[in-house]
Amino acid sequence: MAIKDRITLQRIANEVGLSKYAVSRSLAGKSGVSEETRERIKQTARRLGYIKPLSQPDRQEISLIFHDLDVINSELHMQLQNGVQREAHRLDLPIRIRWTHDPAQVAELARMSGGLLLVGAHERASIEAANASGIPVVRLGWVDALEQADQVTGTDHEAGQAVARYLIELGHRTIAYVYGTPGYRGRMERFYGAREIMEKRDDVTLHVMEFEEQGGFVGAFKALKTEGIHPTAFFCAHDGLALTVVSELLGLGYRIPDEISVIGFGDFSPATQISPQLTTVRVEGQEIGVVGLQLLLERIRTPKLPEGPARRVQIASRIIERRSAGPRRAE
Repeated sequence: MAIKDRITLQRIANEVGLSKYAVSRSLAGKSGVSEETRERIKQTARRLGYIKPLSQPDRQEISLIFHDLDVINSELHMQLQNGVQREAHRLDLPIRIRWTHDPAQVAELARMSGGLLLVGAHERASIEAANASGIPVVRLGWVDALEQADQVTGTDHEAGQAVARYLIELGHRTIAYVYGTPGYRGRMERFYGAREIMEKRDDVTLHVMEFEEQGGFVGAFKALKTEGIHPTAFFCAHDGLALTVVSELLGLGYRIPDEISVIGFGDFSPATQISPQLTTVRVEGQEIGVVGLQLLLERIRTPKLPEGPARRVQIASRIIERRSAGPRRAE
């Protein structure tokens, strides 16, 4: 079969005696078929030339290293891992997964690997140990300004901008950004994005709420009201905070979204486990993982030149509309 285009999913399905749908899901690394069947499909696809054999450099094991003390982003990290593993399975590529914050362990893993994916807020010593190995490194997390490091991440700043526009279009003019515990880079970027849009409007005010996340919201909310500030919408730095805000507001007798709107960030599992379900910003964690591995493999095949620029790849988030946000109630 000289023309590659003639090797189709239907051809593979005919060979293995399954549906085209089952073959498609299997090769994409999705559930629905047994491991034995998945392997039979993969071998058939490889024999027919549908799956291109990996070159020897690509066969080197990749290490996916999570910062083991970062519990705030545990669900996002699970999504990243799923994305990396799904793409690795599709490519029949070996992946080693470790959780550590020890620079010596990072250096040891680098010596055993063809490339590294670093996830989370790794300390500078760990990053330097990874870079000193000489193998390609891609970061799935924050990097310093103009740091020459390849990075795949979400769109926190843009998300803040989008939420600000969304709330303004709903008629909200007094908005609170629920920061919770300060100091997290992503939360800052979301706030900066929202502020950038709102400060252009003379009729819109944005108020920051910082407090201890365990039990601090009600006190911070009452302090705002004492100052004569009555927000009609809350943009929360992550879904966990949004759940707290919804629960506390309901406990104070507010109706959501009739009287107050609440928007979260992340679209993690708790977002649909409350009533009203949470309007939020979906972070495409699995896609970040997929693209991170793809970029790393590209760097393995074609190494970056010493003076070549680093790459920044952003995976766009999206607003998921549910029932916790609505138009501002007429006065």
